[in-house]
Amino acid sequence: MNVYPAMVGINIGSKTIKIVEIEKQGGGFALNASGIVGFSGTTVDKMVDEKEMASLGQIIKKLHSEAGVSSEDVVLSIPEPLVFTRTIKFPLLTDNEIASAVKWEAEQYIPIPLNEAIVQHTILTRNEKATPPEVLVLLVAAPRTIVGKYTKVVQMAGLNPIAVETELIALTRSLAPPDKTVLLVDLGATSTNIAISKLGFLSFSRSIPIAGDAFTRAVSQGLGVTPQQAEEYKKTYGLTPTQLEGKIKGILDPVLALVVDEIKKAISYYLTDEKGETPAALIVTGGTSAIPEIVSTLSKLIGMEVLVGNPFAKLKVDPETANKLAPYAPLYSVAVGLALRE
Repeated sequence: MNVYPAMVGINIGSKTIKIVEIEKQGGGFALNASGIVGFSGTTVDKMVDEKEMASLGQIIKKLHSEAGVSSEDVVLSIPEPLVFTRTIKFPLLTDNEIASAVKWEAEQYIPIPLNEAIVQHTILTRNEKATPPEVLVLLVAAPRTIVGKYTKVVQMAGLNPIAVETELIALTRSLAPPDKTVLLVDLGATSTNIAISKLGFLSFSRSIPIAGDAFTRAVSQGLGVTPQQAEEYKKTYGLTPTQLEGKIKGILDPVLALVVDEIKKAISYYLTDEKGETPAALIVTGGTSAIPEIVSTLSKLIGMEVLVGNPFAKLKVDPETANKLAPYAPLYSVAVGLALRE
C-alpha cells in the first residue's frame, strides 16, 4: 500500500496566518488539520530585526502545534504585490529552448536585476493551430531577499520550507475549475489580487493596493469613528442598502467602484491583448469577501455570475469540521492551494 506524506500549506497574510495539512486518500485528498491565527505588527517583507522574525516564528510554531499538524515540511506563499508575474508568447520551441529563451526574455519583464530575483516559468499552452504557432509561458519572479525572509521565518518556527509559490498560483489550484475560464478575486486586508484561470491554470494576474483596510478607513473617516468601530460597521452592515439608511453602503460604494474598475480593466486586457475568452464566472475569496451583499453588488456591477469560492470543496472533510470551517473558508483558499501542490 502506498503511504503518501501529508502536505502542508502556510499562508502568512498581513494580519492572519493560515495553515492547512492534507493527505492523499484514494484518488482524492482529505483534510487532516487546519488553523488560523491573527497577528499584528510588521509584515515579513518589511522585517529587518531577527527578534521580530523569531517572534513571528513562535506564533507559527504554536499554530502548527495547536492545529494538530503532523508534518514539518511546508509549502509557503509570497504575497502577490511582492512578485512579478507575466505571460509571454514564444514561437513553437522545445521545453529546453523555452528555458533558455526565458532567461533572455526575463530581463525586459522584471523590474529588478535578474541576479537579485528567483525566476520560474510554466508552459501554459502550446497552440500549434495559431498563425504563427506559439507557446504561452507564465513567468514568475520574486526578489531573493523577500523569499529569504519568508523562508527564514518558517525555519525559525522549526519547520522545513520545501517550496515557495505566489498566492494566485495557489489560489488557482484550490478554486479554479479544470474545464472553464474564470476570474478569481482575492479580497484581502491590504491588497485585492485578481487572476484569470484557464482550464485550471493561472494565465493572468494583477494586484491592487485597495482592499479591506481601505473599506475600513473609508467608514472610519466617513462616520468619524475609530478603525475598530469602523471594522464592526463594515462587517455588520456592509453594502446592505436598508441598514443604517444605507449610510455604510454609501461610504463603501466609491471604494468598491475602484476595485470593480480594475477587475473590468483586467478582463478587457485579457480579451484584447491575450486573446482570451470571456470568463464564465467570478469567484471571490479572502476575508473581505464576507462583507454583507458584496456578492450581489459585484454581480450587478460586473454583469457576471459571482460565486464565493470554497477551497474545501476539492477535499474530503468530515461534516462536523466542515460546519466549523464554513464561516472561515474564504480565508483558507491560498493555504489549501499550497498544500495541494504536488
